[in-house]
Amino acid sequence: MKKISTTISIAIATFNEASNISSCLDSVANWVDEIIIVDGQSNDQTVKISQKYPKTKVISVPNQPMFHRNKQLAIDHCHSDWILQLDADEVVSLSLKKEIQNLLRQPVSAVVENGFWLNRSNYFLGRFLKKGGQYPDPTLRLYKRGSGKLPCLSVHEQAVVPPPVGRLTSDLLHFADADFDRYLLRNNRYTTLMSEELTQPSFFDYLITKPLSTFFRIYFRHRGFVDGFPGFVFAYFSALSYFVAYIKYYGSRQKNLHRS
Repeated sequence: MKKISTTISIAIATFNEASNISSCLDSVANWVDEIIIVDGQSNDQTVKISQKYPKTKVISVPNQPMFHRNKQLAIDHCHSDWILQLDADEVVSLSLKKEIQNLLRQPVSAVVENGFWLNRSNYFLGRFLKKGGQYPDPTLRLYKRGSGKLPCLSVHEQAVVPPPVGRLTSDLLHFADADFDRYLLRNNRYTTLMSEELTQPSFFDYLITKPLSTFFRIYFRHRGFVDGFPGFVFAYFSALSYFVAYIKYYGSRQKNLHRS
């Protein structure tokens, strides 16, 4: 087997991820060169668990509402030729590991692409969703050091990487919602960030048009119904997110008016 000639770092931002971080690190620890974790001062066992992995460096900083800032900080502290940015609830599949290792066997200067999109498979209510626009759910996570940067402007943003950008074929496994309670916690955080980004939103748009069009797109156009009850729940709560974000925006605006 040809010797791997280039190096790779893992960049992760964490906050209270004790239930997830071991699975994430187990999937990469024995073949990467460096793991950089920026932890937002977790109050669980996240840091203690992470420090059990020899290649891991943990940097403690305050947790931030715009979580991408801590992700970018982790990226900035990486030293390898390639950077794979992961979330703590993600696992690198064996097939994706082999694809990345094949890439690493080439000198970094011989690879024309500055980064690669990865397919992501999302676990929800006991199954990996295959429809509803949730697969392959491409995400731009692998890039040459110095090429990838997060804008830190939106909760759903992708990294910015100069072209050319390629695409790998194997899956990054995403266990964001091991149970529905965790989904609701994440949904609450995301709708809060959505509400903070709103500027004079239309009542009709956010309470009627966007929820209806979102549900129709996910459940019917993208055939979310194929995923059974989990597909329906995902479509329903995705649509409801616009409604919730508007309510949070309205409540925050009223609070500021009363203060003034």
